[in-house]
Amino acid sequence: MEPSSENSSSSPKIPLWKKGWFKNLVTVLIFVLVYLSIRPFMQGDVVQGSVPPLQIQTITGEQIDLKAINQPTLIHIWATWCPICGVSKGGIESIAEDYPVINIATQSGDDEQLLSYAQQNEMKPQIIVNDLDGQILKRFGAKAVPADFIIDANGEIQFVEVGFTTEFGLRLRLWWAGL
Repeated sequence: MEPSSENSSSSPKIPLWKKGWFKNLVTVLIFVLVYLSIRPFMQGDVVQGSVPPLQIQTITGEQIDLKAINQPTLIHIWATWCPICGVSKGGIESIAEDYPVINIATQSGDDEQLLSYAQQNEMKPQIIVNDLDGQILKRFGAKAVPADFIIDANGEIQFVEVGFTTEFGLRLRLWWAGL
């Protein structure tokens, strides 16, 4: 009995660069390299050390004086037109239940539009500040949103994150700033 030619044939070898896992790995590496290369631009000239004086009013008329808070605080600068900001808003709202949060919407319309946006997206309007012309964003030195500043009880900036970050990462930084 002769061996069947069908059983003895083996599949042709596929070059490494044509394998699915290799293509995925290269795609991820390219994404990481692009992200790391634009990160310095996104960070801009963010402020370090003491937080700039911030006496502002929320879209519901409540006054906020950052110096009077005296505990770890998250300053979250975002925009309604920013897709990454939309992804992180649930985490920010959750953090606001446990820590002071100043939620600054930059260049996103007037107070009425922001109030409507907050209601549609189940956000707390009493912590949203309108940075209509982007002056607060400029004061903090960020060139992109979202921009997160973790402030300790002494009014010192402990951490800055520009771009996407997780709720867990922000909570961990706030906890650390409280030590």
